[in-house]
Amino acid sequence: MELLRFAVFCWGATAFGGVLSQLPAEPLAVMKIRQLCRFCDVQASGCQGKGSCMVECDRNSICERDEEVCVSIWRKKDDNVTFETLCHNPADPLYGLMLDDYNSTKCIMKEKKGMGSKFFICSCSKNEECNWNVFFNLDSQVGAVILVSLVPLLVIAVVVIASFYCYRVYSQQRNPRKKGLPRDFSDKQAIMDNEGSDSSSTHANNLNHNNELLPIDLDVLVGKGRFAEVYKAKLKQGSSVSEEHGFETVAVKIFQYEEYASWKSEKEIFSDADLRHENVLHFLTAEERKAQRQYWLITAYHPLGNLQEYLTNNVISWHDLWMLGSSLARVVAHLHSDRTSCGRCKVPIAHRDIKSSNILVKKDLTCCLCDFGLALRLDNTLSVDELANSGQVGTARYMAPEVLESRINLENIESFKQADVYSMALVLWEIISRCSAIGEVQEYKPPFGNLREHPCVESMKDSVLRDRGRPEIPNSWMSHTGIQIVCGSIEECWDHDPEARLTAHCVAERFDDIEYLDKLSDCSDSEEKILEEIIVVDEK
Repeated sequence: MELLRFAVFCWGATAFGGVLSQLPAEPLAVMKIRQLCRFCDVQASGCQGKGSCMVECDRNSICERDEEVCVSIWRKKDDNVTFETLCHNPADPLYGLMLDDYNSTKCIMKEKKGMGSKFFICSCSKNEECNWNVFFNLDSQVGAVILVSLVPLLVIAVVVIASFYCYRVYSQQRNPRKKGLPRDFSDKQAIMDNEGSDSSSTHANNLNHNNELLPIDLDVLVGKGRFAEVYKAKLKQGSSVSEEHGFETVAVKIFQYEEYASWKSEKEIFSDADLRHENVLHFLTAEERKAQRQYWLITAYHPLGNLQEYLTNNVISWHDLWMLGSSLARVVAHLHSDRTSCGRCKVPIAHRDIKSSNILVKKDLTCCLCDFGLALRLDNTLSVDELANSGQVGTARYMAPEVLESRINLENIESFKQADVYSMALVLWEIISRCSAIGEVQEYKPPFGNLREHPCVESMKDSVLRDRGRPEIPNSWMSHTGIQIVCGSIEECWDHDPEARLTAHCVAERFDDIEYLDKLSDCSDSEEKILEEIIVVDEK
């Protein structure tokens, strides 16, 4: 057995060469066309992600299938740097990504965003062990030369633009009528423009400063809530948002005139530049449509619909579960954090209505949190009375026990985050219930599915407070290691005691910790199959 292990991982050694010389010609020809790669799974590294690096891997392996190529993955999270080397079929996704450079003879690293850490990947074929030596930033020197040559032109352009802008501002100050705002400009419209203007540059919120409405054709109704209806819509060609941001199809959330307060509240949350996150619905602009007596919020459109609809119509894989669950935990952690990803201070936000119908599914199968109509900025300056006036809000099915009982601790803003975490746990349960990795998958049911479609607060009190009930986690779910860990987190998140619940940040970290479990298991299985092949060949 030791000889065989040596033969697999040390190609060309004398002992293995003796075995190959005795093999029939046909099996040997099959072995030759398969790729030889460095194969060490995940291993700590001292590579800093610059220039070129030799992977600290002392093992190699013949790929199990003819079509597989060599892959190297470099990750950095905090101060921990790792390399992963493996064989992979480019026709299949790897961590949700498709390999696109595998025909290269060199392993040229490319950075991929949204992977939970700093993440570079490369793939290659043709040369043996081509994923041993990897290359970062090959074009950095060329880029530096180009950048230096462009600096003078950029400086001139900035000066010209700044001069033109100052001239326009000076001219408008001298003649206010040139601003194009009518004298009977309403107070509501003034609030919208003044509050939105500060964030327009950082948040892509072109708030129609000349009172011009975007040219939009409403298409079809895609959702309806308590305060508004949501339509799929088309931006007509030539609009500023369409040309600048590449949006052709958008979503329009329409509030009637009497729902001004709800529209204004959600617009203010969206206008906070610190809300921006890849898993928060992309906000474009807000408008007052006087002719229709309506208020509009215009956002990105996601054709896969909301999470509840997606789970109803689709059974998901373990990888899909990880993508949806980890992205949900990350975005809730972002809302609750008092700092941005760059370390800048920000005001935490409690969503207060987390449920599967308020989460959209993006094309990459990550979650996109929307509907911030009940969201609350957890500003330390808010008084207990102001917090108490926010009322018992949310959807009864997803309300935490303390919210159902109207006993949330108003002295501590963390209480609102803890209620969000409880709701998030119910959504994670929904996601798992439709995953093929649990075995037999039942039809979709919401949490507490034994209750009617829209249970009232009193019904939920009976189930959650009196009976201490929670959705069932069957023993069959525990057969998958990753799902077992997620279920443990869920039970801690819906604990009856708010203080005992995990934070969203902790849940996100747990998802990061189990990210590689399924892949490592697959790699281990592949290694065993290769060894079995060699043993069979040797016996012949």
